[in-house]
Amino acid sequence: MLPSKLRGLGALLNNFTQLSLFDTEPQPAPPSPVPDPAVAPTPRPRVEAGATARQVLLQGQSIPYELKRARRRSIGFTVSEDGLRVSAPKWVPLGDIDKALQQKGEWILRKLVEQRERARRTQAARVHWGDGCSLPYLGEPLIVVLDPSLTGARLDEGQSDPQPTLATVPRRMLYLGLPQDATPDQIRDTVQAWLQRQARQRFEQRCRHFAGPLGVTMTGLRLSSAQTRWGSASADGMIRLNWRLIHFSPALIDYVVAHELAHLKEMNHSPRFWAVVRSVFPDYELARDRLKQAVLPLMDEA
Repeated sequence: MLPSKLRGLGALLNNFTQLSLFDTEPQPAPPSPVPDPAVAPTPRPRVEAGATARQVLLQGQSIPYELKRARRRSIGFTVSEDGLRVSAPKWVPLGDIDKALQQKGEWILRKLVEQRERARRTQAARVHWGDGCSLPYLGEPLIVVLDPSLTGARLDEGQSDPQPTLATVPRRMLYLGLPQDATPDQIRDTVQAWLQRQARQRFEQRCRHFAGPLGVTMTGLRLSSAQTRWGSASADGMIRLNWRLIHFSPALIDYVVAHELAHLKEMNHSPRFWAVVRSVFPDYELARDRLKQAVLPLMDEA
């Protein structure tokens, strides 16, 4: 028996899931024009147990989605690299779910295209481990060179002329003391260990840089390998930073460091918190937007 009074479809649309790379949700990005969804096939979600595979027609496009009934009070939408998933209360009829999908059609199509583009960029960033392979380090390409005459790893920052041309732009080279026939796993593990050492060294220095102006005390720094967070802060002063930030530019690293240290003053994302961040990192909004679009290189072989 359906409830006699529903709060309306608007109330059903309040909850839809977005990936958070910090300890709470970032502010949503402003809407942008809907790209043409016909440029690539829409991914078909992998149907989980207890869910139903369905389709909906949005702006002339047939969009497959997974519908899961749940004990909840609103309709939730999730768009990921696997496609569109919808979670709805058990008592909401399919007609109302279809209406909700139509109301959110523009958002859904835009997010599907964004996910396809992100998946394309992620695949393009896959590292193929071998002599001469490249991966990002501090926002710039790092070329890996195998040199059996070395022990350990050595970074060569390269040289540049006072008036550089394309041919004289400095190239970072990481020389590894590995044989030419080293396996991809050996190369990857050696590079990853080196990157983690560089990450700890840089993160510690940048934490010291920002802690003083913020007037906070960091009790410790731990490197994280979290899949969904760039960093976190504990009330006891412990800071955790994802070591893979070392792939990104120094400005993005500084933003995350300032963000987490600011939590030692404001353990929330209130206007007061953002004012603390702004006090040491005035351009935080630009860095935050860039971080949302950043893609990590895939370091495992396909």
